[in-house]
Amino acid sequence: MKGYVQSSPFFFRLIAISMALLVALLIILALFIPAPLNGPADIASVPNPMKSAWFLLWTQELVSYSKYLVYLIIFLGLYFLLLPYLPGSPECKRARWVQKDQLLMTIVTLIVFFAIITLTLVAMFFRGENWALVFNL
Repeated sequence: MKGYVQSSPFFFRLIAISMALLVALLIILALFIPAPLNGPADIASVPNPMKSAWFLLWTQELVSYSKYLVYLIIFLGLYFLLLPYLPGSPECKRARWVQKDQLLMTIVTLIVFFAIITLTLVAMFFRGENWALVFNL
């Protein structure tokens, strides 16, 4: 079959096991970490700082540095959406987690992942009143 990437069934078993472990981890985390939902909005008593949901905290943290960094978020979304179609993206010969010919894309993806995790943690634990950095460990 021309135009298809050959892979073994072991690769798909690994993906299925990884997905099952991820779902189990998310369920366990959801049981122990409460959702950050507040009561109904009241204009008379606005909490300070007003933080967004945990999965959007990294965007709130990023745009707190500059309003123009929202374009970085849009660019990253487009980059990952169009990654298979970008020029210079090598064709996959075998299905693997980390391929030597795609090492640059893997490194960029990991850097973005760790940057998002870092920004989320900073916004969640180190932002205080008026969005000031606080270090009260």
